[in-house]
Amino acid sequence: MSDSPIQGKPHAKNTVDSLWIVIPAYNEAAVIASVIDEIRRAGYQNILVVDDGSTDATFLIAKNSGVVAVRHEINRGKGAATKTGIEATKSFGADIIITMDGDGQHDPEDIRKLVNPIRNGKAEVVLGSRLIHPEGMPWYKIVHNRIGNLITWWLFGLHVTDSQSGFRAYSRHAAELINTRYDRYEYESEVIREIYVYRLRHVEVPVAVVLVQRLGHRGDERVVLVLQAEARAVLDRVVPP
Repeated sequence: MSDSPIQGKPHAKNTVDSLWIVIPAYNEAAVIASVIDEIRRAGYQNILVVDDGSTDATFLIAKNSGVVAVRHEINRGKGAATKTGIEATKSFGADIIITMDGDGQHDPEDIRKLVNPIRNGKAEVVLGSRLIHPEGMPWYKIVHNRIGNLITWWLFGLHVTDSQSGFRAYSRHAAELINTRYDRYEYESEVIREIYVYRLRHVEVPVAVVLVQRLGHRGDERVVLVLQAEARAVLDRVVPP
């Protein structure tokens, strides 16, 4: 099935460079408006929401919030939604692209930490890490992420402290080079491979751990989905198609 046309008029209101924020979202109708409002209050206006085939009103709420919105007709996965957003913002002329989750777990005040190393010429990719200062993060998520880091290092040859973080910044150059094939949660780790393959300058910066109470069992399900994605990536490595 085809994706919907892009809704909303692309605009570039951030000064210095064209900075765009990409938010992949799936069934986030309860919080997507507040996520958008918090980003705007932090001083960022160029926002693209990619609704990944939600069964709720995520797309309509995002569109009515005045941001640029696009919708996958079916649920394709977080990786696919992120890639759709990055490709769209590149077509808008983005110089820096931020990716962040649509469930409210990322603090927009941390965006400047991700942007500054790119603007200062110190990095082409900046990874937001919850595990540099993991205070407030549930222990089982810390363990899961450290396991994910080891798997990512084994698969792709580069060790980072938080391989599963979706809070990242890319220069235009990095966004043009990175080419991934996974559509679901393997995507986060696969980007690490691309950083290694293309020798992209990268840094990690600490980002806040925002506890989202409403996630409840969904947060636990996400851990399971990520573990399944990592298992598929390992199998692809051990038993190539």
